[in-house]
Amino acid sequence: MTAVPAPSPAAARKHPVDQVPAPGKLAVLSIQHVLAFYAGAVIVPLLIAGGLGLSAEQTIHLINADLFTCGIATLIQSVGFWKVGVRLPIIQGVTTTAVSPIIAIGLAATGGEGGAEGLPMIYGSIIVAGLFTFLAAPYFARILRFFPPVVIGTVLTTMGITLLGVSAGDITNYAEGTPATRDILYALGTLGIIVLVQRFFRGFLATIAVLLGLVIGTAVALLLGDTSFAGVTEASAFGVTTPFYFGWPAFSLTACVSMIIVMLITMVETTGDVFAAGEIVGKRIRPRNIAEALRADGLSTLLGGVLNSFPYTCFAQNIGLVRLTRVTSRWVVAGAGVIMIILGVLPKAGAVVEAIPSPVLGGASLALFASVALVGIQTLTTVDLTDNRNSVIVGTSLGLAMLVSFKPDIAGVFPAWAQVFVSSGVTVGAITAIVLNLLFFHIGRQQGSHVATDATGRRIGIEAVNAMDREEFVATFGTLFNGATWPLERAWQARPFADAPALREAIEDAVLAADRSEQDALIAAYPDMGTLVTADEEEAGRISQDVGSLALDGLSEEDVEALTDLSARYQEKFGLPFVAFLGRTDSFRQILADGVRRLDHSPEHERRVALTEVAEIAGDRFSIMVADANPIGSAWARKFESLR
Repeated sequence: MTAVPAPSPAAARKHPVDQVPAPGKLAVLSIQHVLAFYAGAVIVPLLIAGGLGLSAEQTIHLINADLFTCGIATLIQSVGFWKVGVRLPIIQGVTTTAVSPIIAIGLAATGGEGGAEGLPMIYGSIIVAGLFTFLAAPYFARILRFFPPVVIGTVLTTMGITLLGVSAGDITNYAEGTPATRDILYALGTLGIIVLVQRFFRGFLATIAVLLGLVIGTAVALLLGDTSFAGVTEASAFGVTTPFYFGWPAFSLTACVSMIIVMLITMVETTGDVFAAGEIVGKRIRPRNIAEALRADGLSTLLGGVLNSFPYTCFAQNIGLVRLTRVTSRWVVAGAGVIMIILGVLPKAGAVVEAIPSPVLGGASLALFASVALVGIQTLTTVDLTDNRNSVIVGTSLGLAMLVSFKPDIAGVFPAWAQVFVSSGVTVGAITAIVLNLLFFHIGRQQGSHVATDATGRRIGIEAVNAMDREEFVATFGTLFNGATWPLERAWQARPFADAPALREAIEDAVLAADRSEQDALIAAYPDMGTLVTADEEEAGRISQDVGSLALDGLSEEDVEALTDLSARYQEKFGLPFVAFLGRTDSFRQILADGVRRLDHSPEHERRVALTEVAEIAGDRFSIMVADANPIGSAWARKFESLR
């Protein structure tokens, strides 16, 4: 027998994120990431080209520039250098958040005429926004409190709804009167394919539902003679995008401010993506990691402005693919970046995408933009809308955004310098939400700015919290950790708290800084899922205030038996209760699947996961108790909901 040499200590210590698969496996896995990413990447330049009325040749150039820069951006984020790039398996792609503002800037720059003449002003604003993001990255946590869920939810809802107008134009093929029946059928057929794929398929196929809809819809149009790939034969075999291809950038203050707002929203999304990716691969995310990821976003966006592309962010669908495949190597994602660079220098590939009929593209974008609006609505469900301040922010922002969207000619009432601000419903909604949030929650003495309730149910403010003695503080927040008080006793010592996010951070730091035995005891204070599902309503209410999730309603005897068995196996392997945060999902099957997956973890890895579950339960309780809870928690909890 041939002796197998033992791995070197360095190799044994290498984290799975840093391990490099065999070349053949690396290539296959990288191609899979490109397929999952492709539709979401190319749809942005297609929508912008359609909104600005660009020619086929210009559209092809935008697609290739997008893919080329996406590849570079992905390498920056996954491979990294200096303090740039989070070095996790994260693919970078152009953000749909920027579509509506970019079109608005382009139209305003050309007096509503559209065309490539508006691109220099667009790229000038993108360069400035990218530079802003790069420089603001290490300070972002300090300004995050100005973007709570009420602002983020309002902006995302507005964005999704207003972008549906772009989809409507594509679906009707920009017909002046009644659209052609065939165009509507193409759009509905494409949308139907996307829905059916998501209904009947799981795993990787479900992640490329939009891509399948585009491919099948275009294939049908080709068979019926409603599209042609003649442009593919006419396109060059090789071509590299050159800096400032559409002219030297032009700079407008209003356009730059508009794009900076887009990047601020994107920075919140990136924060959530990085937390989600860190949980999936088993790496703790620290503030410096967020700064590294945001610097990569900023540098990539700046390059996008130079190389004729658009703003960049992390692609959540590819993070979901990492979760699905359990392949956590960042070098797989880096390989996908190399493939994208290759595709970006092949104009024929861009010509294939340009041949997609507008109604087919409209059907696919309808699904994407409706999902954006849905995420916004989900975010707003975490907001206390019984608080009149929040309801005024949401109602006023949505109302003004829809006014501009329905009657864009209103922009003509304003001076030329202000028209970029008021010609886009997204920009109007975002600015209104930000300004009203500052007015109601940050400017002047906030009489209604409560952070908690005392034992009598009376709403109290941060000043009252800071004035509490240790016993009163522990009694007020004692329900956060199922009766465990030591995190609260240690957090109390960090007074005074500047605001609710600072209070939450002090409590979380107390848990993270505890020794192993204290953390294990904290986890053990929580009931396992098997105990919860077999307890009657009165017992369940005593052992956990989180019972009542839809995930545990109407379970069959087989479901209860499966969860009880899983809890027993979990306890036997790890010596801890199987704790799960019910607020993340309304699906019992998801809870069960997550539990089975967690059985494969090492004991040390699972300790971290279990502690994360406890922290999420406490965070959810904190958000209910605290009016101005930390927006980071809301942002990355939404990512966990779809990715875990």
